Amino acid sequence: MAHRLRPEGLAFVETAPVRLVFAHELSAPPERVFRALAEDVAGWAEWFPAVRSVEPLDGGAGRDVRLLGGGRFRETVLAAQEPELYAYRVDVTNAPGISALVEEWRLAPAGTGTRVRWTFAADGGRAFRALLRPARPGLGRSFRGAVKRLDRRLAS
Repeated sequence: MAHRLRPEGLAFVETAPVRLVFAHELSAPPERVFRALAEDVAGWAEWFPAVRSVEPLDGGAGRDVRLLGGGRFRETVLAAQEPELYAYRVDVTNAPGISALVEEWRLAPAGTGTRVRWTFAADGGRAFRALLRPARPGLGRSFRGAVKRLDRRLAS
């Protein structure tokens, strides 16, 4: 059953009870990485294995995300500042236990490439928090694998 989450803003990335932060460097320049994140949202399914589909909503102001395994998120884009920041919050999900979720993608030049930092900022019930913290290594592997696939996609 879908439920509405607390509508947090971008500041939640710094204040969330659970913050998981991952970083990786790509060879593609920040502008290309930003476009892949913010403009080619349907392309996420090609490089992020956990994502089955992403559809832009409201002219790009929102997204409908479907994950493998049946997870679904309706999101609002909080920031799309080329080339350094793309962030969104989850408004409605069928995932249990979550009360607030904001994801931030920060991009910074790294030589001729890009340093990508992804922050997963969340709040939820005790059981959700207890499960999320030990899930950190798996989320990190998923992130690193996804951005490596994105880098290969952008190079081709």
